[in-house]
Order: sequence, then structure tokens, then C-alpha cells
Amino acid sequence: MIGRHLLGYLPVQLSQAIVGFGAVAVFTRLMPAETYGLYALALAALSLTHIVTFTWLESAVARFHARAEVRGRLKDHLSTVYGLYLAIVLIAGVAIITALYLLPLGLALKNALSFAALSLVLRALLQIGLETHRAAGQVARFSALESGYLMLGFMIGVGLLLTTDLGAASVFAGTACAAAIALVFDLPVMLRRAKGGKRQPVRAKAYARYGAAISTSLVFEHLLSVGDRFLIAAFLGSGAVGAYAAGYGLADRLLDILFIWFGAAVWPMTLRAFERDGAKAAQDVAGQAASLMALIAFPAAAGLALVAGPLTGVIVGESVRDGAAMILPWIALSGLLNGMMTYYFHEAFTITRKSGVMAMLMAGAAVLNLGLNLLFIPAFGLIGAAAATVIAYLLSLIICATIGQRYFALPLPWGDWIKAASATMIMAAAVYAVPDTGTAWLDLIIQAGCGAVVYVAAALVFNIAGCRGWLSQISLPSQSLEAR
Repeated sequence: MIGRHLLGYLPVQLSQAIVGFGAVAVFTRLMPAETYGLYALALAALSLTHIVTFTWLESAVARFHARAEVRGRLKDHLSTVYGLYLAIVLIAGVAIITALYLLPLGLALKNALSFAALSLVLRALLQIGLETHRAAGQVARFSALESGYLMLGFMIGVGLLLTTDLGAASVFAGTACAAAIALVFDLPVMLRRAKGGKRQPVRAKAYARYGAAISTSLVFEHLLSVGDRFLIAAFLGSGAVGAYAAGYGLADRLLDILFIWFGAAVWPMTLRAFERDGAKAAQDVAGQAASLMALIAFPAAAGLALVAGPLTGVIVGESVRDGAAMILPWIALSGLLNGMMTYYFHEAFTITRKSGVMAMLMAGAAVLNLGLNLLFIPAFGLIGAAAATVIAYLLSLIICATIGQRYFALPLPWGDWIKAASATMIMAAAVYAVPDTGTAWLDLIIQAGCGAVVYVAAALVFNIAGCRGWLSQISLPSQSLEAR
């Protein structure tokens, strides 16, 4: 069941990977280090603004869809959501325009932030539909819309970057155009589903109570992951931000894609199981997901760290290449810790609607990260920022896992986790034994290929997450066809 859902969401994750790696490869070559640093700062500001303004509503759409569907109140649910969206756009729009007018920012950064704000509003409207499709299990529609949006936005952004003088703003102009095109196809469908529903203040208050705590938690989580960029800019300059963002764009982005893949497939299944069949059914789904996460995420993080040199040599532009290679192993580790915490252990709080507790925990983590960065960046530079993030994520994961068990006992499949870690260490030893050729792309192919082959063999020997059973399931249909 989980495997089929994961395959259904695979096109989205492939698009995420293409856009994520493509953005680093293209933008670090077409933009100078300073411009790429401005783009990274604008992207961080956009993400933070999105969390503050719209993420609470999107979280409520995902969390309350199954309940509204079971009770036959889906029209009221959607009507209330769209009413709240319009209110947010009115309030946030005035605030953003005022801030852009008053803040003493350079023209290039103001242009980037202006297009980012337009992209934010259109993407948030599209996201309501995407969360609805995902919560309803409409995998094909979700995948088609999200994949199309990602690829089209990237292509338009690159085209504008090549043909105009918009600079960093080109990227956000591209995503705004892509969101507008996707809305042409999806918004009429969503409005028909909401037609006849009533906007209910009681429902809106419930969504706000739940979503506000989620957004607060994500604000601190976002500050934990990208807040150090503003400190790096203050201490080391925007050029250093460009190198740091390039390293993040490779390591953290790939791992984030993997974990989002799991979250998109498993979280709606877990919620539906919880609402319809109770806690035990939800725990069964979550336990399978935890084993699969380890099977895929452990070697992915280690592999990124192992091939940091050739990977950055092939993909990252020369102006930020050395800094990106230096911090990539640290970012790979922090990405693994963050993914396990956000897409697994946080479920204990969201499924039981204890999002306020989660928000307090992430606030503490963000403050810890800020303090460590203030100490480490002046002393150790970019490595200090990366090390501070690793320490903050590690402590946060331990605390979230411990406290979350009080509210919802998520399974801890230690057997599969230990097997995955062991197979990953065997893979690492094999990659270390591969001699360098001196050519980045050839080293990357050989080392990555060797690591993949060794890990797959070790995973099958250890039978991590029951992976040997998958082969028998695949072979059964072929045997049936031969018998015919």
C-alpha cells in the first residue's frame, strides 16, 4: 500500500530533484556570487513569509480534510478555507507592500522580493488545491499539477534570467507565471467543489487554533535551517551566503525531496487511518514508513557526504564551489536529522493536535541555533555555521522524540534502523576504497555507482524493511505471464 503511494508521488520528487539540482547548476553559473547570495536571501525571506501568512491555513486543509469528508461537510470546509485565504491576501498584501516601500533595501533585492511576493500569493492559492488532492488520495492529479508547476516555473525562470536584466527576480517571476498557469486548470475544479458550502466562523477558529501553532513551529524550524544565512551575511558578506546556499541546495535539498516524498505519501494515509480506524492502524502505517525512511535516507545522506568533492565540481559554479564542497558533509548530516524529526517524530504532535507543544520545542531549538551561530561563525566561518546547525538539530530530534511519545507512541523500528546504518557503513568503506581519477564527473560516476551497488547488496542481505519481499512480489507477475 505504502509502496504504491510512493510510486504515485515519484514524478513530483523527480521534478523536485531536477529543479533543485538544476537551480544550483544553472544559477551559480549565470549569477555572480553576490547575485546568487541575494537570490538565496530573497528565497529565505519568501519561505519565512509564506510560513507566517499561509502555511497555517494549508496545514488545516490537510489535517481537517479527512474529518470533513467523513462527516459530509467538505463543501463547508473548502468554502471556509477560501474565505480565510482572501482575508490573508488582503492583510498580508498591505503589510508586504508597506514593508518593501519602507525598508532600506537595494533596488535589486527589492525587485526580487516584489516578484517573490507575487509568487507567494499565487502559489498559496494553488496549494489549497494541491493539499486537498493529496489529502483525498488523488495522487495522479496532485502529481501532474505539482510536477508541471515545478518544471514550468524553472524553465520560465531560466529563460527570463537569460533574456532580461531582472537578475535574481527572474526566478520568482518564473514561479509566479507557472502558478498562474496551473491555477487556470485547477482553480475552477476546486471552486466547483466548494460551491454551495457555508463559511463557518466556528470552523475558521478551529483551523486557526490548530494552524497557528503549526506555523509558529515552522517559523522557528525555518529559522533553524536558514536563519544562519542572515548571520553569515552580517559576518562574512553575501558572497559567503552564496557558497553556503549552494552547499545547502545540493545536500539539504535532495534529502528534503526524499522526506517530502515520504510525507506526501504517508501522512495522508496515517491521518485517514487515525480518523477511521484508530491509533493502532495509524501506528502500523507510521512504523512501515519509519523503516522505509531509514532504508533510503541513511545511504542518501552518507552518499552526499562521500561524494562532496566531485559533486560540487560537476554541478556548482566556480565562484562558490570551494565553500559548498567544504560544508556539504555537514549539511547532509543536518538534513538527515531534520528530515527524521520533521517528517516522522513531529507526527506525534500533529496527529494529536498538540501543535503548540511542538512550536515551543522548535522555538527553543531556533534560539539554541542562533546562539551557537553567534559563537561559531566568527570563530570558524562557514564550517561553524554548519556545525551549529547539526548540533541544534541533533538535540531537537532527541527532545521531540522523547516528548512526542507522551502524546502518540510512534513505533521505533530499531532493528531496521541499525541494519540501515550498518549497510551504510559498508557502503562508505567501499566508496573510500575507490581511487580518485582526477576528473570530477568520472569520480562522481564511479563513486556513486560503487556505493549504490554495495548498498543495495547489503540491504538485501540484511533484508531492511523487508526489501527482499519486494523482489518476490515483482517476480510473481512475470512468472504468471510465463505460465500463460
